Amino acid sequence: MSQSILIRGGRVIDPSQQIDEVTDLLLAGARVDAIGKNARRSADCVIDAHDRIVAPGLIDMHVHLREPGHEGKETIETGTAAAVAGGFTAVACMPNTSPALDNDSQVEFVLRTAARNGHCRVYPIGALTKGRQGKELAEIGLMVRAGAVAFSDDGDGVMDAGVCLRAMQYVGMFDRLFIQHCEDKSIAGKGCMHAGVVSTRLGLPGIPALAEEIMVQRDILLARGAGARYHVAHISTRGAIEMIRAAKQAGVRATSEVCPHHLLLTDEACETYDTNFKMNPPLRTRDDVAACIEGVRDGAIDCLVTDHAPHGAQDKEHEFQDAPMGIIGLETALPLFIKALIEPRVIDWLRLIDAMSTRPAALLGVNGGTLKPGTPADVTIINPAIDWAIDAGEMRSRSRNTPFDGWKVRGRAETTIVDGVVRYNAGR
Repeated sequence: MSQSILIRGGRVIDPSQQIDEVTDLLLAGARVDAIGKNARRSADCVIDAHDRIVAPGLIDMHVHLREPGHEGKETIETGTAAAVAGGFTAVACMPNTSPALDNDSQVEFVLRTAARNGHCRVYPIGALTKGRQGKELAEIGLMVRAGAVAFSDDGDGVMDAGVCLRAMQYVGMFDRLFIQHCEDKSIAGKGCMHAGVVSTRLGLPGIPALAEEIMVQRDILLARGAGARYHVAHISTRGAIEMIRAAKQAGVRATSEVCPHHLLLTDEACETYDTNFKMNPPLRTRDDVAACIEGVRDGAIDCLVTDHAPHGAQDKEHEFQDAPMGIIGLETALPLFIKALIEPRVIDWLRLIDAMSTRPAALLGVNGGTLKPGTPADVTIINPAIDWAIDAGEMRSRSRNTPFDGWKVRGRAETTIVDGVVRYNAGR
């Protein structure tokens, strides 16, 4: 029997309807029933949301759930448990698993496993090329039919321009999003951090900003020719942001996303040789951080994501150059974006919710990102004023590789509702 939930007295923020007001929200079973005066005052369950923000469920369009193949680092069950603890009602998982999500049976495996073990919605992103090798196109049409919402070889960019163009055209036939990991490996080489003064001082091989920027520039030309919906994953350099901004102004269907670490940290953090500061793209310069923040402010950057990339302690306990790249982020993203963007008043809460919910839903073409009556009852209730300290030891993810352990932050998700069911409630 379906249950009704009345969320009373919260600050309801819904960018899809340009709503930002203190009011009530009624959920009836798995659907949003009403907002405001149309919401009846009694229900099976009442949640007092005074001094809280009530938003459409957050959607992270860039996570690595590691299953199949690397279940020691993360599983669909543990990754989605971390997601709801961070306020996410849906995640889109990247295809760099083992084997890669490069065919319909692999996509179906993810969906079946998520239906059985998941705590939130899981949207598979299919590989662009077979085995993510960048040579032969994957079975994109079959993966679309199986449920893939977008396509990427994330972890690797498609280096061959001809293959990349054909992939854009193929993905465009199904109006799916083409997501590119922008890194020219012939320039990046064996770099393990940003190439600059700090890497030189530390004696570590660097990844130049040019490695990202040259692929973005090439892809913009290809996307213009293919008419594709082109999306830059985890953008990190001033030059790349300027190119995306110009492409948008020229009418190219180009979008981008940024992670909290590229808004809060610089390559100087690597001076401790702590491998939790090793990620790809690498932490950049103060100027690049400023450019990322400005890109969020003016809309050159569309979405805020985590690039949640779990690694076990045994993986990260190597010398900096040999350790794997990546950090976890699902349980820390919201307070870190608050610290980077809300507290310094770069954007307001309406824009933040848009970039973490409404816009990702639109780009992926999935349900969510709205509280319109009749839509799925996916809701995140946020306490914006709570002060707390990030503690890696308390996280629900199977891995603990975060550079933010011990950081004092403000604001966090308090309740996460998926399909009208409370999947996470802080303190319970």
